[in-house]
Amino acid sequence: MNNARPKVRISRALGVALTPKAARFMDRRPYPPGMHGRKQKKASDYATQLREKQRLRYQYDVSETQLRRAYDLAKRKPGKTGQNLVQLLETRLDAVVWRAGFARTIYQARQMVVHRHIVVDGRRVDRPSFRVVPGQTVEVAPRSKAKTPFIVAAEGGWSDNEIPGWLSVERQDLTAKVNALPVREQIPVTCDEQLVVEYYSR
Repeated sequence: MNNARPKVRISRALGVALTPKAARFMDRRPYPPGMHGRKQKKASDYATQLREKQRLRYQYDVSETQLRRAYDLAKRKPGKTGQNLVQLLETRLDAVVWRAGFARTIYQARQMVVHRHIVVDGRRVDRPSFRVVPGQTVEVAPRSKAKTPFIVAAEGGWSDNEIPGWLSVERQDLTAKVNALPVREQIPVTCDEQLVVEYYSR
């Protein structure tokens, strides 16, 4: 998934827009790619579960190993495994940077973290999988704020990124504080997480 075209194709196959460009394309062609894309056929239970797992994985841009690790952790936590899983993915550092409106897409957010532009509680963190917990503050490093993507973010350039209620964001300062763990209703991911649980429980 290193260029735009595969993201559009994957978006159409999974029925969820992974980038703004994919969203525009899917408005014009709201059906899967390929010559049989317009034809609907009944999928098996396994195929349905696999599709939901892939939808979740691609929306957070995580590897199969990372998703499986998150599932194993979610299963050990109290509460519903599926909701725990989505919550664990939503509180990854790259996802928090994205939700805070510092990046346009999860892919850009991941790049920002890897390139050491992001600070958590005053310390640079370059691991996208870093788990952010309530009370922590995520911000753009002072010397990075003059870079074009962050200037755009501070001016509200990614205004289509709605700030979730579990985050407090000072957009002009490019800082965000995690007030609480997000509940499922606050997580705008398109996925039936119970089907993902069923996939891994097979």
